[in-house]
Amino acid sequence: VQLQASGGGLVQAGGSLRLSCAASGLTFRRSVMGWFRQAPRKEREFVAAIGSWSGGSTNYADSVKGRFSISRDNAKNTNYLQMNSLRPEDTAVYYCAAGVVPYSDRADYWGQGTQVTVSS
Repeated sequence: VQLQASGGGLVQAGGSLRLSCAASGLTFRRSVMGWFRQAPRKEREFVAAIGSWSGGSTNYADSVKGRFSISRDNAKNTNYLQMNSLRPEDTAVYYCAAGVVPYSDRADYWGQGTQVTVSS
């Protein structure tokens, strides 16, 4: 299984970024996909998850609810994390994952991280 995350970068507070995660080696449409993040000197935390198949249910950490949106395109084996109204405290390495247990730190597969830095 390979999960390739992209789309991170440097953005000013209030700005937006969209992360992408391209998956291979798994039955994507059956997988609960999600994102986690880890800030310096902090533990990894759950950010968002989306259920399997099309129109899967979504779950968000309270800290990102209303600002972030997760989606998936099963035809492209890709899921996305649209991040709006970014804050400096959103600065972290963001990890794509498959087989996610929402609101936990558990997943079956992990991708490499992509750095998101929000300047004040």
